[in-house]
Amino acid sequence: MGKVTGFLEYERLEEGYEPVPERVKTWKEFVITLAEDQAQVQGARCMDCGTPFCNSGCPVNNIIPDFNDLVYRGDWQSAIEVLHSTNNFPEFTGRVCPAPCEAACTLNVNDDPVGIKSIEHAIIDRAWNEGWVVAQPAALKTGKKVAVVGSGPAGLAAAQQLARAGHDVTVFEKNSRIGGLLRYGIPDFKMEKTHIDRRVAQMQAEGVVFRSGVLVGAMPAEGPGSKVTNDAAQTISAEQLKTEFDAVLLTGGSEVSRDLPVPGRDLDGVHFAMEFLPQQNKVVAGDKVKGQIKATAKHVVVIGGGDTGSDCVGTSNRHGAASVTQFELMPMPPEHEDKPLTWPYWPTKLRTSSSHEEGCQREFAIATKAFVAGTGKDKGRVVALKTVHVQWQGGKMVELPGTEKEVKADLVLLAMGFTAPVASVLDAFGVERDARGNAKAHTEAQGGYRTNVDKVFAAGDMRRGQSLVVWAIREGRQAARAVDEALMGSSTLPR
Repeated sequence: MGKVTGFLEYERLEEGYEPVPERVKTWKEFVITLAEDQAQVQGARCMDCGTPFCNSGCPVNNIIPDFNDLVYRGDWQSAIEVLHSTNNFPEFTGRVCPAPCEAACTLNVNDDPVGIKSIEHAIIDRAWNEGWVVAQPAALKTGKKVAVVGSGPAGLAAAQQLARAGHDVTVFEKNSRIGGLLRYGIPDFKMEKTHIDRRVAQMQAEGVVFRSGVLVGAMPAEGPGSKVTNDAAQTISAEQLKTEFDAVLLTGGSEVSRDLPVPGRDLDGVHFAMEFLPQQNKVVAGDKVKGQIKATAKHVVVIGGGDTGSDCVGTSNRHGAASVTQFELMPMPPEHEDKPLTWPYWPTKLRTSSSHEEGCQREFAIATKAFVAGTGKDKGRVVALKTVHVQWQGGKMVELPGTEKEVKADLVLLAMGFTAPVASVLDAFGVERDARGNAKAHTEAQGGYRTNVDKVFAAGDMRRGQSLVVWAIREGRQAARAVDEALMGSSTLPR
């Protein structure tokens, strides 16, 4: 695959970024995609390694050596055909996937891995520019009707696969625009929403019907961590869907945010990340948001060291925050992984995102004890956090005496992950939940993705818990095959 001696001749070349002072002035994407010749050189680095661990490292099992080789040889149209054979939306993963395939690359054993994600990004962008991405409507219709609840990556992938199998597919989305957490959870500077819009247009041409602003089941009850985006103008009952459709696939996100119930939690200025991020996405889309949470001229503390926290950092920088600090409860990981120990698995190591590079102080092994209320004109508002450094001993968190301090904060964003999908949807259908509150459904080939309720299936974050976009696409594709098999007795859709 690639050039036989390419890995010896060429070095890894990263995608570039626009300068920080320029990119923080806009909500546009700022990654500089590899030029054609640069992508070909990266493809040339792919080794003829016999067992391509990158394939198994990729949740959708992209046939990576093949498209690397095709790019190296200049056959870009065949490259997008290979890429699309396993991944419905490489423009999403080529932008926001953390690339576990690269961690599994054989070259990563003792060198820098092949730039697989940058090659994927280059392939799909060229495919759109050349007009190679076209609608693929089914040649024959089955007469079966499928409802897909949720329009995130799992729902979109499942809907496209089912429509191409000949079923009549309707996607229900509670928000006013299609895309789920792709649209409302990922900032535009990481992925502009035009990428979703043109996929929706493609899927409509393939026969998929989208119904936005429709909430399935009852309105979720308010509770800790339950605030989610919801623009629904109407509701539809679970019973109605089960009556009108031959199968129902639940693909909503894991939207219940993990809370931090310490003193002062109810102060103004303390918000979940998923209150903060969707508002900005709506504003970029042209919506009017009353009382938008803004970081402008504020001292911002983001609690949580993952991708959502990083997105809060980048958004705060673009608002013009006075300062941004990010807390992580766990100790700082090593800058470089122990490759002989971790390869080909996803390693624990310090990851610095483009948002961190735009301006952020990071603190590790630190816990928040309380939110401090202001006085006078700041009464009822958060003005600081009481913190303490911690150490992990025998699997338990131990506070370190003498490390207590107060950190100034006008805005606190809780980005500590998500615990479960909104229970109201599962309850409306009577779906059993597992110990973590997710829809209970196994993934075995026979009867996979089925819930305890007849005709009702579940996939994506709703079934597996919070995860990556690429895992959602995988689950959507596999669930589509399971639904097709249940309706038709057999399926030709890829597993």
